[in-house]
Amino acid sequence: MPSGYMNLTTEFSTEFSKEYMHMAQAQPYISPHRTIPEVTIVSILLGIVLSIVMAAANTYVGLYAGMTVSASIPAAVISMAILRGLFRRGTILENNIVQTMASTGESLAAGVIFTVPALLMVGAWQEFKFWPTTLIVLIGGILGIVFMVPMRRALIVQRKDLIYPEGVACSEVLVAGEEGGSGVRAIMLGLGIGATFKFLLAGVHLIQETVEGAVAWGRRIFYMGTDMSVMLVGVGYIVDLHIAVLITIGGAIAWLIAMPIMGGAAPGSVPLDTAWELWSTKIRYMGVGAMVVGGLYSIWNVRRGIIAGVAGLRSVRGNEGTGGATVLRTERDMPFQWLLFIFLGATFATFVFYDFLVGSMCIALVTTLVMVVTAFLFVAVATYIAGLVGSSNSPVSGMTICALLIAAGVLLALGIKGESAILATLGVAGVVCCATCTSGDVAQDLKTGVLVGATPTKQQWTEMLGALVPAFFFAPILTLLHSAYGIGTGEAGSLRAPQAALFASITEGFFGDGELPWLMVIIGLAIGIALIIVDKGLERRGSKFRAHVMPVAVGIYLPLSLDIPILIGGILRHTLGRRSAGESSHGPGVLFGSGLIAGEALMGIGLAIPMYFWPELVPDREGNALISILIFIAVVGVYAILASSRPKGSDVSLEKESHTER
Repeated sequence: MPSGYMNLTTEFSTEFSKEYMHMAQAQPYISPHRTIPEVTIVSILLGIVLSIVMAAANTYVGLYAGMTVSASIPAAVISMAILRGLFRRGTILENNIVQTMASTGESLAAGVIFTVPALLMVGAWQEFKFWPTTLIVLIGGILGIVFMVPMRRALIVQRKDLIYPEGVACSEVLVAGEEGGSGVRAIMLGLGIGATFKFLLAGVHLIQETVEGAVAWGRRIFYMGTDMSVMLVGVGYIVDLHIAVLITIGGAIAWLIAMPIMGGAAPGSVPLDTAWELWSTKIRYMGVGAMVVGGLYSIWNVRRGIIAGVAGLRSVRGNEGTGGATVLRTERDMPFQWLLFIFLGATFATFVFYDFLVGSMCIALVTTLVMVVTAFLFVAVATYIAGLVGSSNSPVSGMTICALLIAAGVLLALGIKGESAILATLGVAGVVCCATCTSGDVAQDLKTGVLVGATPTKQQWTEMLGALVPAFFFAPILTLLHSAYGIGTGEAGSLRAPQAALFASITEGFFGDGELPWLMVIIGLAIGIALIIVDKGLERRGSKFRAHVMPVAVGIYLPLSLDIPILIGGILRHTLGRRSAGESSHGPGVLFGSGLIAGEALMGIGLAIPMYFWPELVPDREGNALISILIFIAVVGVYAILASSRPKGSDVSLEKESHTER
């Protein structure tokens, strides 16, 4: 969901806050007393198109890698190129509307891929049903916006200690508009290379998806492998070395330590098959325990800020100030009565939807109440954490698991079991996850709006539109991808959907025939607690390297083969990005990586169309490992060369540009 660009968690970075504090406190780029074009037909249409494209791309990325990437910065750069290059027009506020809508559509993808495929995996659905899928996305997205908007003044405007790093970075890109040309070239080059790489992999099967192997030594299994995915290299570059290392540490704990200790190789068995079975049925559940700890710990850490933010809701106003005084354009939020009307409508729609889903008004009423309470709680948490470390670093997986456990606990306490309980639990988790993911990105977008001088009420209405339109595309996209690749099937070349697989297993463990490996979950809880203790020690020592729980937990439940290209991307960023463009969130390496991700993802969706209608066209062969490695190395080499270059205009600062405009 988002930017910086994964659903992981980190703590507040003092170094980052110092770097961006001056921008967080800067005056708006466009004065509140000026009125320039903002919501126009062109910006709305372009925002809709990019929101659909980014949502589709992130659906593929999330199902493949268990992570999503931000649309804000790529959308801002593309918007500037199209509006100013093609139409010879476009203001900074129009570009902001475009990136706001694109970001909202993209954020919904995380909520979808984390939960909806689980309904197929547990056997409750045989296909992705259009209206139920659409309603989960739409209701969750709208509630995420409705719950977050009243907190804007309290948590975004008034709290100067909340940086909202991705919102600040996007405002830099919008202000430094002269960088649009070189930025677009980097994105388009990455887009072309990423699409070509995916075509060679899935279109003609020249490249092998995963180069891997395992050996047995007695009963012990030793595995090593890497995915041939340039998309994951881009993800690693974007999230930087620190997070990439933590993810890899999680993978090492699961695959290089826990797996050999547990053993499991039987005489005559295939070591590689045994390794994957051992990980999927036992080891990855350590990640569940660690994520629960990470989610609860994050909530505890921000408890005071959440209380303060919720308390600030009483200051919510409409478009008129006290005593009839006119409120400045940059202070106008959606009228509270409209928010209340939309909330009541969404809540009623949720009740009707749950009643249709499970066929019981009693269960529907209970699950609706659980959904509203947990959604509001986790939206507040996600908004506050987004201000501290970014929406992409928010522990969405942990919070969704907590929501799932709360819903399951309530239903079990009421004696509700079976398929109805499974549908209700996953229905709650789906809506809550979409709301949580959306709220974090909305917070970043509204922070960008504060810095560039946007009109909040216009941003908020277009965010509603950015959630509405893409919602209707998720079911067809999921259907295409499932038909072409298989979602969560465990077969070679399938889209693993790791979070959805975990949520399906947890739900079946509570209500179905499945059994949770509780010992592994408990071990994961212990790992999470140990990481917190280590992290506190590192914090007291003033260490720049921190042992954050959620990235390690994500690494545990992801295949090790996904971690390796992410680590390669992180190493590239550390060794090359710092030397050339510093920590710029809009340097050529970041934009090229965004293009790689979008190119591979969109080609994956494009190839799914002929594979759906004409499956006989798919070549029946396995890619060559040596050729795969050589092509992969070549792309990484191109990435290194591009990341080493200094972006034109990179020295332009927000403050300098603001003075020029004003």
